[in-house]
Parts: sequence; C-alpha cells; structure tokens
Amino acid sequence: MSTTAPPAGPRAADSTVDVLVIGSGTGMAAALAAADRGLSALVVEKTEYVGGSTARSGGAFWIPGNDVLRRGGARDTEASDHEYLEAVVGPDIDPARWEAFLESGPQAVEMLSRTTTMEFFWARGYSDYHPENPGGSALGRTCECKPYDAATLGDERGRLRPGVLDAPIPMPVTGADYKWMNLMTRVPTKAWPKIFKRAVQGVGGLVLGRRYLAGGQALAAGMFGGLIDAGVPVWTRTSLVELVTDGDRVTGAVLEQDGRTVTVTARRGVVLAAGGFDHDMTMRHEHQLASLGQHASLGAEGNTGDGIVAGERLGAGTALMAESWWFPAVAPVPGGTPQVLLAERSLPGSLMVDQTGRRFINEAEDYMSFGQEVLRRDADGDPVEEMWLVFDQAYRNRYLLAGTVFPTMPLPRAWYDAGVAVRADDPASLAQAMGVPVDDFADGLGRFNRMAAGGNDSDFDRGRSAYDRYYGDPTVTPNPNLRPLTGPLYAVKVVLSDLGTCGGLTVDASARVLREDGSTIPGLYAIGNTAANAFGRRYPGAGATIGQGLVAGYVVAEQLAGAPVPA
Repeated sequence: MSTTAPPAGPRAADSTVDVLVIGSGTGMAAALAAADRGLSALVVEKTEYVGGSTARSGGAFWIPGNDVLRRGGARDTEASDHEYLEAVVGPDIDPARWEAFLESGPQAVEMLSRTTTMEFFWARGYSDYHPENPGGSALGRTCECKPYDAATLGDERGRLRPGVLDAPIPMPVTGADYKWMNLMTRVPTKAWPKIFKRAVQGVGGLVLGRRYLAGGQALAAGMFGGLIDAGVPVWTRTSLVELVTDGDRVTGAVLEQDGRTVTVTARRGVVLAAGGFDHDMTMRHEHQLASLGQHASLGAEGNTGDGIVAGERLGAGTALMAESWWFPAVAPVPGGTPQVLLAERSLPGSLMVDQTGRRFINEAEDYMSFGQEVLRRDADGDPVEEMWLVFDQAYRNRYLLAGTVFPTMPLPRAWYDAGVAVRADDPASLAQAMGVPVDDFADGLGRFNRMAAGGNDSDFDRGRSAYDRYYGDPTVTPNPNLRPLTGPLYAVKVVLSDLGTCGGLTVDASARVLREDGSTIPGLYAIGNTAANAFGRRYPGAGATIGQGLVAGYVVAEQLAGAPVPA
C-alpha cells in the first residue's frame, strides 16, 4: 500500500445542491443516478479516500433479472427470483423492500452501464448462498465488473481507497478468477491460463500507462470515474456534524472538513450512505457480542455509525442492529488485521473446532450463516470462545491460505510467534498446542476422518449444498469438500470478523427513513449499511450487500427526480 498522502480534492464550502449524499461507497450510485436524471449532486466522504467498504470488498453484486445475466444465458425468471427471496428472507423485514429491489434492480444495472465505462459479466457457477430453497440457483445470480483501468481517473486516482491486499505484481484478479487460482496445483489447466492472463494484463498495462484493478476497487473506481465525467464533486475528509431541518423536513447538513464547518442545502433530499457502525466498539458491544474483538471488522475505518446516529437524533427507528455481514478470518497478529477465510473453509483436508476440541458447524456454509451460528451459541449460553481451522500438510501443499500464503509456503513466522498458528506431528500434540481437550479432539478428528473417507458428513452436511461445493476441490471425490487428514497437522486461530454491520435505520421500499412510529422523515433517505438489511437476517448470494446499496441508490434518485422542489 502506498504511503503517499492522497490528493486533497475539492475544498468544502457553503453550497446548495439537489441531492447530498453522505458516503462514497454505494452512495456513488445514488449520485450517478441523480446526475443522470439532471439533478445536481454532491458526495461527501469522511475519510481521505473515495470508495468506502465497497473498494475493500470483492466487488460482486447480486441483482437478479439484469441484462448482464440475460446476455450470459441465465435462465432465472421474475417468478423464480421472487420465489427465492420469499423463501430465504423470512419475516424479519417488510417484503415491500426486497420486492422493490427486484423491480428496480435491472434498471439500476443498466444505469451503471450507461453512466460509467464499466463492463460487467455474470460469474456463472457462483451459487446462490441458499440454492436448495425454492427458486434458488446453483449457477447463481452474481455479477462482477471486468478489470477497470484506474489510470482513466487521472490525478484523482490517488484518492481511490486502496484494496485490502497488496499483490507482489499488479494482477487484476476477479472473484471468478480467484476460485480457480486457489486450485493452481489441482486444476492447473484452468488456473494457470487465468493467472498468466491477469499477470500479462496487469504488468503489460503498466507498460502502456494503464492501471487495471479488479473486485471492489474496480467497481469503486468505475463509479468514481462516472462521477468525474458527470461533474459531480466528491469532498473527502468531510464528516457529518448534524442534519439541518426546516420543521420536520431534512433540508441539508452541517459538515466539517479539516476543522472548518460548512452548510450544504439539499433542495430535494439527503441520502445517508455512510456505512454501518463497524468500528464503533461501544455500539457493537451494546447491540452485538460483548466478546467481539477490537476493530476486527474488515469495513472501512470511517464506518462508525455516523449516519445511523444522525437519523436517530431525528427520531428514526432502527432494526436488525445485532446483525453484520459476518465473516470468519485468521486472527490478527499484534498490530495487524484479520485475514479473510473464504474458500479455505470449504476445501478438503480441513475442519474447524471450538474450545472443546470438537467440530461445531458446517465449515463450508456461507459466512453470514457461519457468524449467526456463533451468535446463536452465545445467546444459548454456550459461547464459541475459540475457533481453530485445522488442516494437514497435503492441504498446505495444495491451496492458497488467507489470500497471501501460497501452496507449499511455510506459515508466517509472525503467526507462530503470536500463537495464531501451531503445528504438530500428531493429533494429541496439536490439541495440546491449541489448548483444547486432547481426547475430545482426537476422537472428533477420528470420526471426521471416517466420514470424510466415505464422502458423507452426517454431522453437519458439509458438501451437500451447491454453495459448499463451489469452493471445493473438484479433483476430490465423492465429496469435493471432504478428505481425511493425515500426517503433520496445523491449526490457525480464527476470529469472527465481518464485512460491515447490516443493522441500521428503518426505511421503506423507497429508502425513505422512517420514525419509530412508521411515519417518514421528509427529505431523508438511507441506503447500504446505514439502512437495515433489505434481506432481513439473510445473505441471499455473493454481492447482495453491494447489490442492495446500488439498487437503493437508483431508487432514491428516481424518486427525487420526480419529487416537487419544496418551496
């Protein structure tokens, strides 16, 4: 990551615009849609970088029924899309919200294609997270942005939020690429052409003066580029002080940039898109687990609940505050950050245990459901106090780990020194190193190995879902997620991290913020993680968090474009 300070960007000043957007993640979609409808818009960002948590994410979006899916040959219908969300979401949220998402999703994707230079593709095969439900799809509904040339941002490129990982050479790796790159030693005929293609694209691009990005950085860069082209300013280092009201209507906001306060009047509306409360540990311990680690979230550092608190001051209601887009991750070393575990939990030759030394979950299930099981255990008075990912030498020789440790590479010395990783030649010694009961671990590992040999996890059904199998090893049969562990063993400590919180302000199908009594607060809207999850407590597919933010931004702009300007 570069240590060069980003450009300062525009200087804040008292202003009047049609639409004020607080936050530069999926909030950029709201500004793009507003500008597309002829409205003046302004985006303000608390940190020094543009992109929010979107720029730190995988960048996929789950938006059913869009033209990218249709052109790719997806066969889902409006009926199956509706049937799936109806089955998955449950009673925790007003169905009008996800119905509006389905209705406006295709238009939102079309708007992004029209107002930016991004090109999208269907990540065919990336299964919905609950594909066995009615309407579910094993082929998935997830789309991604093709690698994007950030050099087109010109001098503004320095204000784009950096990604989570630094590659030794520039390689714009998409989520679809990652699946096969993780199997470079197992399916080389598929993996290495992709690795070579992205390496040539990245390095060759530099020779031509291009800087290709993928994932969330590509999506954030593409939207930022669209705003630049549309003449929409983005103020960085600009935080929300308070919302301004005229009677019961929100008419703007007081903002602070570099110690100076300014007032921006919003003729049509203010859109709160400032993320969740990922890094406000007081809020997190109040609403979520008291045992959550300090700042273990992978969300952008500026996500401290500003938009939610501002809405609450005006009487807005909140919902689902106990929820996050949970994600298990390698425990951080001192001074470090958690490192995500995605495919690692699905690959054969591994299992997870808690402090009892026994398995407690289908390791391969989607990451939000994984976190919710940890929460359920805590609520039941049987907390998961420690988690370990256990694997053998063959696993270490075959697969990528935590995005940075390549096959056959030794685990980082810092992991061992911090007690994050341990190694042993036999189960009893590994259990002692982890600090779990020796006999329980050895018995559990023996049982797991017997089940894995037969390809059937009768305890937790690992490998039964198409989602489990997506990140499995197709060269392992009969179950691509299961293989007995043999030889030298390793264990890596795991913590419950997240991609951001997903409880927030209550909103209606048009993203209008609602008071606790259900009435609207005129002129105030909330999208993304500032609003309560449109899918309740569920995560329907890869990119659903970004997808709902993009669509809600489009919905808000459409409403504001048709709304009369208050006198």
